Parts: sequence; C-alpha cells; structure tokens
Amino acid sequence: MKRVAAIVLVLLLAACGKQDDSAWLGYAEGDTAFVAAPQAGWVARLAVQRGDAVKQGQLLFTLDDTSQASARDQVVGAIALAEGQMREAQASLELTHKELVRQGGLLRANAGTKQNYDVAKANYDQSAARVAQIAAQAAQARAALANASYQLSERDVIARTSGRVEDIFFRAGEYAPAMTPVVAILPPQNVYVRFFVPESQFAQIKLGQKVSIRCDGCAPGITATIAFIAQQEEFTPPVIFSIGSREKLVFKIEARAPGGLKLNPGQPVQVRPR
Repeated sequence: MKRVAAIVLVLLLAACGKQDDSAWLGYAEGDTAFVAAPQAGWVARLAVQRGDAVKQGQLLFTLDDTSQASARDQVVGAIALAEGQMREAQASLELTHKELVRQGGLLRANAGTKQNYDVAKANYDQSAARVAQIAAQAAQARAALANASYQLSERDVIARTSGRVEDIFFRAGEYAPAMTPVVAILPPQNVYVRFFVPESQFAQIKLGQKVSIRCDGCAPGITATIAFIAQQEEFTPPVIFSIGSREKLVFKIEARAPGGLKLNPGQPVQVRPR
C-alpha cells in the first residue's frame, strides 16, 4: 500500500508539470514472485533483507526444523535396527541352509530320516522368509528416510529465481502458515510498462507492435513490444490524471521486452508508437 501511495503521489506531481500531448502516459510495473513456505512453521532465520539482490539457489529463510529433524533421526534409527536384524537373519539363513544340505545328503545315503530333512527344510524356509521380511522393512525405511530428508530440506527455502527483494511479510520469531508468502522477489525480466491509450487512438494499437519509452533520467532508445491489450475501455485511472485526460475513456496496454525493462515499478513513463 505504501508503494501504491508513493506511485500516486509521484504521478500526480508529474501531471502538474508540462505534458506531451502526443505521448501516452503510463508507468513501469513488475510481476512479483511471492515465495511461500511449503510447510507451516516458525521462521527461525531470515537470510535476506528488503532491497537485497538475490540469485537463484540463494537461501531466503529457514523454518524451525525440530520436528522434521526428529522424524529423520527416527527413520535413521529404524534403518540401523533393520540392518542389525538382517545380519542376524542372514547368519541364521546360512546355518539352516548348511543343515538342509547335510540332512539332504544323509537322506540320500539312507543315513538320515525324512522327518529330520523336513524339519531342516522348514527351518530354512522360515529363515529365508525372515530375510525377505527384513529386506522389505529396510526398503520401506529407506523410502521413509528419503521423504523425511526431503521434508527437512524444505525447511530451508531458497530462491527459485534471481531478482530484488521487494518485501518481507514474516520475520524471525513469527509463525508462517503453509503456502503463505514470506518474501517477495521482483525478477528483472518481469518489469514492463503499463500505459493507457485514448479511445480515439485505440485503432493504432496492435499486439506485437513496437513502442518507444521515455522517462526522466532514463537512457534513450528504450523500446518494448505490446504484449497485452485490454478488451474493455475504462476511465483514465486517477494515478495518471491530467487536465487534458481526466475525462477520457482509455484502454489499458502492457508492453514488455526480452529480459525486462531497466525501470523501477511506479516510475512514470511516456510511450509512443514506433
């Protein structure tokens, strides 16, 4: 809201000065990326401040991870237990296999009994089933570990795009609900101009058309391409009121450039067709 108020003030002051009636009035705008916490939690650390330039992959903030670390440690313990059980089960399987082979040899030599062989076979099958059961449990625990590790990693929220930190909505010590923005980033490629064309000149506008952009203190030769044309007309927005335009019906137009425009959101601009 403060930024909007500042925009209104700047543009109203600009309107009081000399106007170029041949130009379309507008302002720079930006599509902000709102970075939310994928999980709810207390903000343990804020790694950026408003105005910072961040790069993709940079840490933005960290949520308290006590519960997630505990869950991971429990799974790690379950895997260690399963590994110990597997060693015992494999040793038992090896012994029962040797006994089965021995009883089979005795039975073929008519030195043993079928009953002893059947007991050895049952013991071997039971040991083999135990090994398979523990292996399945270990596989399940490893999958749980992967998920627990991922949940833990999600407590460190990184930037998925580069840009400037525009706003911070939660700070260290505050509770951030899941899917609620914590940090707002403005990628430079998301900066564009929004301007308003009078109804009488609307027929000149086409998608893909090139326009020239001028503003106070800007480098010359800024160009953009019209990427959006409103389908309905509206009265001139209050932020660009001037003596000559306040009663006019206009169409909202947006123009963009590859990589974005080197303008600051809210900056007044004058736009002309090329």
